[in-house]
Amino acid sequence: MTRQLSLFGISTRIIHSSEPLVPILINAIKAQMDGLQDGDIIVIAESAVATAQGRVVSLSSVSPSEEARAYATQYSMDPALCELVLQESTEIVGGIPGFLLALVEETLLPNAGIDGSNAPIGHVVLLPEDPNGSAREIKCELEREFNVSLAVLIIDSRTHPMRYGCGGVAIGCDGIEAVVDERGRMDLFGNHLEVTRRAVADNIASAAELLMGEADEAVPLVIVRGTRGTVPPITNDSGIERISPDECLFMGILR
Repeated sequence: MTRQLSLFGISTRIIHSSEPLVPILINAIKAQMDGLQDGDIIVIAESAVATAQGRVVSLSSVSPSEEARAYATQYSMDPALCELVLQESTEIVGGIPGFLLALVEETLLPNAGIDGSNAPIGHVVLLPEDPNGSAREIKCELEREFNVSLAVLIIDSRTHPMRYGCGGVAIGCDGIEAVVDERGRMDLFGNHLEVTRRAVADNIASAAELLMGEADEAVPLVIVRGTRGTVPPITNDSGIERISPDECLFMGILR
């Protein structure tokens, strides 16, 4: 049976710090789409969510500590940025020139996920607060406005070990299971799958990234339609779950 998946990129005007996000999304959807449908997955760039939360920081307002200055010297970075990375992370694992590898809520992130792109000159955008809760709130508001049942993903772009380029990952999720456990199923040759978990939300995030882009596209919102039959029903809607560092292959090697 042929299945068809459709993605629609929705452009918006520039979102300003601490500005309500959902009304901007609603206006853009109504201007560019015939509304929303049951089962649509709404994918939103984390920078838009963080900006609306007021998570935009002027580097000139940051006073670097001695620890931050030491990291800045070691890795050829702005001391103010190093200070923000220290404030946003629980541990600095290492670094290369221009980047610190930080542990943030049991996730490895370059520069603690702090991003200087799509921010005013001299400013950076921190990660959103409570991405799962933010996805839930946005979902409720959009469902109320359009009278449909939806899922919402908040996504970011991340690098992968030993690979050039960025791919999409979901950092907040509500309305679908982010990860589907495939253990116990059979493969094509009758072997039982023992470790496989399918990263449904991350796969959708990567597809949406193709429309969002990384530069001046001004597409912070993508509507994904047609996933029924490919995304299993919810049995454990717990958002994006973390694993402990001692369960992570990369952290095990680093430590």
